Amino acid sequence: MTPEEFYQLLEEKHEIVLSDVQKKQFEDYHRLLVEWNEKMNLTAITERDEVYLKHFYDSITLGFYHDLTTKKTLCDVGAGAGFPSIPLKIVFPELDVTIVDSLNKRITFLNTLIQELGLENVRAYHDRAETFGQNKEFRESYDIVTARAVAKLSVLSEFCLPLVKKTGYFMALKAAHTPEETVEAKKAIATLGGKLEEDFAFELPENGGTRHILQIHKLKETPKKYPRKPGTPLKKPL
Repeated sequence: MTPEEFYQLLEEKHEIVLSDVQKKQFEDYHRLLVEWNEKMNLTAITERDEVYLKHFYDSITLGFYHDLTTKKTLCDVGAGAGFPSIPLKIVFPELDVTIVDSLNKRITFLNTLIQELGLENVRAYHDRAETFGQNKEFRESYDIVTARAVAKLSVLSEFCLPLVKKTGYFMALKAAHTPEETVEAKKAIATLGGKLEEDFAFELPENGGTRHILQIHKLKETPKKYPRKPGTPLKKPL
């Protein structure tokens, strides 16, 4: 997907018209991603057209299924090189974005990216999801919490749902998702105060593969003991 095809598809199919500033932000994002990827492992995908499809467009799909046009707080858990939160912030500038990642080198890249793209109301924190979710400053404070291809759903729910405010949403972006994974995660989601409302399944353009966005509504407060200590959710999923 060339940048021009990317802009055209957003406009024609989703009525999203990017300004010259936003287009330049995506160009600079790709340039910085390639530059930094030479000195640290950010992504296996660096070729321009692949980045625009499998990173930029793929990230923005969240905005096709959940309204991001008004001012909302969004937390991206395990953002890596900034996906999906930075493309979402470029397209929906009203978003107030918090990023958490456990690798400090990635946070250094993200802070450089935020500065160079001139993004406001975006903060990146070096922390584990488990300790971040127990921090009173952040716990149960976000309208939307998202994660893209970080772990299986039962584990991801323990990382993310404690950060979602009551009545907010956990939106999980999945590629290799199976019905079994959803069934397996049902108990964890309920225990953490959530309810799976929708599984949006769709195909990326240009045979880019099947994607799922799972919409989980936070109906009750998460019990204080969750998330458990770092490493426990992965070793002993709920």
